[in-house]
Amino acid sequence: MRFRSKDGSSATGPATKRRPLIRRLLRRRPRLSGSAWVLLLILALVVPAIWVLTPSGSTALSREKDNLGMRLGLDLAGGSHLVYQAAFEEGWDEDLRAFHLERAVATIEDRINKYGVAEPVLQQQGDDRILVQLPGITDIDEAKALIEQTGFLEFREIELNGGGEAVTLADYLGDEPPTGFFDESVEGKRVFGSTLMTESGQGVMTLPYFLEQGSEGIRFVDGQGNPVAIDINTLEEVEREAFSWMPAVGLIGDAKKVLTGADLNGALPYYPSPEEMTAGVEIHVEIEWNAEGTALFDQVTKKIRDKGPYGDPRRELGIFLDDELISAPQVFPESMTADSYGSKATITGDFSWEEARMLAIQLDAGALPMPLQKPPLYESEVSATLGKDFINRAVLAGVIGLAVVMLFMMLYYRLPGALASLALLVYVALVLAIFKAIPVTLTLAGLAGFVLSIGMAVDANVLIFERLKEELRAGKTLRAAIETGFNRAWIAIRDSNISTFIICGILYWFGSSIVNSPPVMGFAVTLAIGVAVSMFSAIVVTRTFLRFSAGARIAKRARWFGAQAVNV
Repeated sequence: MRFRSKDGSSATGPATKRRPLIRRLLRRRPRLSGSAWVLLLILALVVPAIWVLTPSGSTALSREKDNLGMRLGLDLAGGSHLVYQAAFEEGWDEDLRAFHLERAVATIEDRINKYGVAEPVLQQQGDDRILVQLPGITDIDEAKALIEQTGFLEFREIELNGGGEAVTLADYLGDEPPTGFFDESVEGKRVFGSTLMTESGQGVMTLPYFLEQGSEGIRFVDGQGNPVAIDINTLEEVEREAFSWMPAVGLIGDAKKVLTGADLNGALPYYPSPEEMTAGVEIHVEIEWNAEGTALFDQVTKKIRDKGPYGDPRRELGIFLDDELISAPQVFPESMTADSYGSKATITGDFSWEEARMLAIQLDAGALPMPLQKPPLYESEVSATLGKDFINRAVLAGVIGLAVVMLFMMLYYRLPGALASLALLVYVALVLAIFKAIPVTLTLAGLAGFVLSIGMAVDANVLIFERLKEELRAGKTLRAAIETGFNRAWIAIRDSNISTFIICGILYWFGSSIVNSPPVMGFAVTLAIGVAVSMFSAIVVTRTFLRFSAGARIAKRARWFGAQAVNV
């Protein structure tokens, strides 16, 4: 039976309701906007910066925990300030001068680090001067003695027992106490160390104690000559197997003489040409001996090569700088038939250029590569004129000043001022973290540069907010006013900051080359870093905060922007 509806349509069977067509909506994953990604970037920068400023960050960066772990200059910490003039030999070209000046800086730095000076400052000034600042050392004569002293470079060979086997530390720590050196014909203390394979390649290990023979017999001593007790059960296996190195000696006439850095004329890294590399020549270090060194080296290498086959540790010639093993090359198989090396030899070892260069520097670190003119060009004993009390007051003054600036911004610019104040805190955290991580040496002038950069960061926000108010008064919506205000203010901010960067560069050059003034350099560095971060803070951080606030209910009120806006 067919039924006809009132509207004239027909249907079969009982009357039914027409069911609406159900459509399944496809759910899309929410996508982060560009501003959200920028906010995540800001958080990714701020969180590590805050961690760097904590004591844990100080420990990770090997910084002192006092004063937030910042490196303080001489005017804040006190110490010695010296500038030395290098006296190069005639005939040295520019590259050779640069290499030897770098060697001298590495030598002095190694001495200072071993002396225990905290956060020393060493800089090359120009092409013939070295600046040294030693915080904490206020005795100028002590500072000069530390820099001008001659380190001790010596060559050693592995000691053998009566059976011709290499002697290790474990042999001296056996059940029976030793009554004498295994090789009593060679006098001098024994140093314990060996070459190791590490994750980054071949390395060296030197134990921090020595064995010496005195009137009371054999005893272990530390670097200052104080007796130490060693328990073999507390040592790791690699330490127990450390070789005993005795001085490498030869005969000059009828007298025994130890082969030392005094017999070495020089060492230079050598980078082979492409043709030489094709022929199998490797990057290596070339060394040259004086007359006595040539005779001693020939005797020592002939003795070492007879101790075992090539590759045996007994054929290693240990190179020690201030009792630290720096390298242990083996005597080449070719020398089995050589009567003499002459005055020159090479050290190879599958070196990279940087490794060969560093080894050459260390070989010559026993003595400065060239004399330093005495007295120094400039020397001064700097007392901590400002001291800890000033630092505490400076921090308090900085906090008060920052609070006053933030209060002014919030009262005058209201909501944008509050967001700018938050961006200013981000700016301070980032800048201080950069100062600590590099690290930047903070002097009074450097602090002045930092404070000035805070003012410039606020100045950029002032330009932006004034443009924002103008756009709002012109009747633009809030979002449009924000974008237009930033875009138009950016030109003025960019040009002014570029000018500041140029001035910072001139100041740094002037302070490093003309007047040799670290405070001037410090002012330039801190101001440049501060200005760079302030641009990021004003253009990126503040802008992102304003974009997010534009959708908030409070942002619909024009009075929160200090302007009578139309259609906000």
